[in-house]
Amino acid sequence: MKLNWGMIGGGEGSQIGPAHRLGALADGNFTLAAGALDHDAAKGRAYAQSLGVAPDRAYGDWREMLAGERGRDDRIDLVTVATPNATHFEITKAFLEAGFHVLCEKPMTMTVEEGEEIVRVARGSGKICAVNYCYSAYPMVREMREMVRSGQIGRVRLVVTNFSHGHHGDATDADNPRVRWRYDPAMAGVSGQFADCGIHALHMASFITGDQVETVSADFASTISSRVLEDDAMVNFRMSGGTVGRLWTSSVAIGRQHGFDIQVFGETGGMRWASEQPNQVYYTPVGGRTQIMEKGEAGLSSDAARLSRVAIAHPEGFPLAVANIYVDLAAAIRGEGRDGLPLADDGLRSMAAVYAAVTSAKSAGAWVDARPPMFR
Repeated sequence: MKLNWGMIGGGEGSQIGPAHRLGALADGNFTLAAGALDHDAAKGRAYAQSLGVAPDRAYGDWREMLAGERGRDDRIDLVTVATPNATHFEITKAFLEAGFHVLCEKPMTMTVEEGEEIVRVARGSGKICAVNYCYSAYPMVREMREMVRSGQIGRVRLVVTNFSHGHHGDATDADNPRVRWRYDPAMAGVSGQFADCGIHALHMASFITGDQVETVSADFASTISSRVLEDDAMVNFRMSGGTVGRLWTSSVAIGRQHGFDIQVFGETGGMRWASEQPNQVYYTPVGGRTQIMEKGEAGLSSDAARLSRVAIAHPEGFPLAVANIYVDLAAAIRGEGRDGLPLADDGLRSMAAVYAAVTSAKSAGAWVDARPPMFR
């Protein structure tokens, strides 16, 4: 039986909305049953109905949606929060407290204190609060994690990762509203590029290695003078198990398109994955030749095989990585365990790392504890 799904934000013209709709509906687990899709109530209602939502469940805003859904026998099983960053906390908390499962876009909150509150509310409600770190759901990323877990590259010594693009590198376009908000503290919070893209890379480092970031040392730069928040950052980090990490993230690297990749170096081997070639992992055993591992080939881990939909050599892109998050969410909602689903704890750790990096950057790169207070 299909689960009922609702969406807040992600309306017409949204960058992330289509990926969520394609992902949620890809495997037949969910039906789009309700939505409050736009800050303009009339536009949101009209667009929701154009997607097949019944008129009485095409809501003008999230509060109306919460009031309308909480008393229904066929209420939504899951709500996705894809609104501007500053609204994530309030909406996510309200729906968790009302007994709904939630998938929140990153960053989960604007502050560490808010993040800790979401963790407490999720635990108290018994409901799932997932965070859309969807890159961790690519099949070959899951393969890398299993290779680390099985000891195939030995103890991990070093992680090098970056998420850098050049799409905000044109200073003449810096006042474009779709760009400007990302560097405005009132809308983006204390960090620009690191909180936008860098935390994906940081989460990936923890996801693959199975270790958590403990301390960070950061250097931030606003290379376009009109920007208050950073558009380029270098963050060194140390993990609890002793792994050394290097992370670069930038929005002014003109010529780079998506630019998310990660390299993991262990005692007996190394691996590399890049989001622009997501079907492949380059694996080099110590003293051996580099091998190209392909999504869909024989002998991969059960997790990598389970999350692969099409035959070898056929690409699976970003919407299907998002779909894998929804696959695991559906299973979790139905009571099946799903190892690897990014949860509120992960969202909190990311926000704590953001604040630690901001503090470090303001202190000439001093090493700062990046653990949330409740996890120390």
